[in-house]
Amino acid sequence: MPHEPISIYVVDGDPRALDAQTAVLSAEGYATIPCGSAEQFLKLFDPDLKACVVMELHLPGMSGSELQDYLASNGFDIPIVILTAHGDVPSAVQSLQVGAVDFIEKPSPQSRLLEAIGTASQLIFDREPSRLSQKIIAQRLRSLTDREREVLEHLLKGKLNKEIAVDLNVSQRTIEAHRARIREKTRARGIVDLIRMFGQAK
Repeated sequence: MPHEPISIYVVDGDPRALDAQTAVLSAEGYATIPCGSAEQFLKLFDPDLKACVVMELHLPGMSGSELQDYLASNGFDIPIVILTAHGDVPSAVQSLQVGAVDFIEKPSPQSRLLEAIGTASQLIFDREPSRLSQKIIAQRLRSLTDREREVLEHLLKGKLNKEIAVDLNVSQRTIEAHRARIREKTRARGIVDLIRMFGQAK
């Protein structure tokens, strides 16, 4: 049975972005709680509310990463979707390791954000999001060459293409080609999917 829409805390220090995201999510039927900073979120936060957080990393005062760490260390199990204009691989790795539902870089299709919120809603109502079987993940990882696995290991440590190229003594274009083949073989949309697969395969 479908359940009632969750509430969504939208945390963004850019007033225009905050208004735009709030309007989009309200139009989809979600009750939205706009917050211009992490500090404002903490004042409004209700642990008993069935809600998730859509959050920018770059905030005035406490950063998004600091807020995520604060919630995790204090036992507040609220799904967080990172929607940021300041994204990079190290930030994505850190956010997902702490438990973010998804890491989305702006600008991004509206459908991507709504998909992430759908996953957050499943978590809130104790429904496991669909996950690939260990067997399928293992098969996809086995399809990688030794060098592709090596590149993947560097990616999962949060390294950038140019850093990996220096470490492996190859050109940045070669690393980009390896990344493209890794995505193709694992059927991953990007680093977020790869991080999830790697975590499931452990």
